[in-house]
Amino acid sequence: MKRTILFIVYSLLFTPFLPPALSQTSNSGWKAGVAKVKITPKQDMWLAGYASRTHASEGKLHELWAKALFLEDARGNNSLLITTDLLGFSRTVSNQIRNRLEKQWGLTRSQIILNSSHTHSGPVITNALSAIYPMDAKQEEKVENYSWWLVEQIAELVGKAKRSRQPVNVYAGNGVVRFQVNRRNNQESEIANLTDLTGPNDYAVPVLKIENKKGNLEAIVFGYACHPTVLNGYRWSGDYPGFAQLELEKQYKGTTAMFFQGAGADQNPMPRRTVPLAKQYGQELAAAVERVLHEDMRVLSPAIKTAYNEIELEFDTPPSREYLLAFRDKNQGFLKVWAEDMLGLINTGTPFPTSYPYPVQVWKLGEQTIVALGGELLVNYSVGLKKVLGNELFVMGYSNDVMAYIPGEKVLSEGGYEGESSQMVYGMPSTWAPGIEKKVINEVLKLEQQVNSSQ
Repeated sequence: MKRTILFIVYSLLFTPFLPPALSQTSNSGWKAGVAKVKITPKQDMWLAGYASRTHASEGKLHELWAKALFLEDARGNNSLLITTDLLGFSRTVSNQIRNRLEKQWGLTRSQIILNSSHTHSGPVITNALSAIYPMDAKQEEKVENYSWWLVEQIAELVGKAKRSRQPVNVYAGNGVVRFQVNRRNNQESEIANLTDLTGPNDYAVPVLKIENKKGNLEAIVFGYACHPTVLNGYRWSGDYPGFAQLELEKQYKGTTAMFFQGAGADQNPMPRRTVPLAKQYGQELAAAVERVLHEDMRVLSPAIKTAYNEIELEFDTPPSREYLLAFRDKNQGFLKVWAEDMLGLINTGTPFPTSYPYPVQVWKLGEQTIVALGGELLVNYSVGLKKVLGNELFVMGYSNDVMAYIPGEKVLSEGGYEGESSQMVYGMPSTWAPGIEKKVINEVLKLEQQVNSSQ
């Protein structure tokens, strides 16, 4: 008995005291802050996504939004996810935003994901496919002014999200919905008659649930891999992702619903072209998310690890003067403009660019791995990465910089829009060089090993 008492006294006197930051207390979990801001243009502007439009916007179906989720783990590490109802961030605008956030909040490139839904009913922004739109000087000025206003709005949004942090629990899960159709393998004009749709596809609906300590939903983060091209009119809207977010925020009052686009560059919603269809797909997606929210979701440990790199993706052999002259003479519109721009480089002795700095990013939120890749990412990247890293993997395309389509080797060799002609739409000098798929996936695996080995 005396020995027991002496042991207890000894333990109390000589056991080192653990400060709160290192002890396992109820306050050492996740913290999250959520905020959103309207980014609907306040004047008529050119809509992004279709070269066939002939005039500026005419009103709206619903507001456009930028939304932010600021996460902090038990050690004080941070990550920031920004989702937007935009076609995609150009490198110019993305760098402005990320430089601003690093200077203002100390956030590095690896800690920030800028994702766009890729709605084709949002505004044009600076250096984002701007060469394909027949805008006059007045409209170009509006694009420039809107772009820098957007940078300011997002910077303020992040401050609001950071200041609103509170203790939360974070959960992850995957649902499923099946309105995406592989547009390379299924003719849209025949969709009503097709009984056997062919892939590849990725029907997953990845979901993060952010719940405060009272059990109330603060944020729902969800994604899908499918072009938001149900609509092609002249009214602002987030297309089906916009309607999905509205539906979830109606069902869960006070919650912020955030959509991210996946590897959906070769996936279209079919059939399409009516507002009721956009609402239907939005409701289907929202229902898939709701099902996940009400099932058992994985509780994520409060730990954030992030990694980011830009790799040089090489271009294939550039076009000759003879090819460009013939191409210019037999084409019109943006294709003719592309040929003239490339001839301009030759005539001024300006070398063609030989590569492009491509952003690759990996997050580990507790046990959940998230891969964020730039450009219009084809579905083969999601399919391939899940074979290696598991079906629970979250894959985001259209992140940080949307500079071109990112095809796999099969599509690159086949050509077509996603493999070849879209490079002209984006103003690139030629197609990507062979080996692009292996290079991107190898970098993802390298960063994934990096976050898994870090303390």
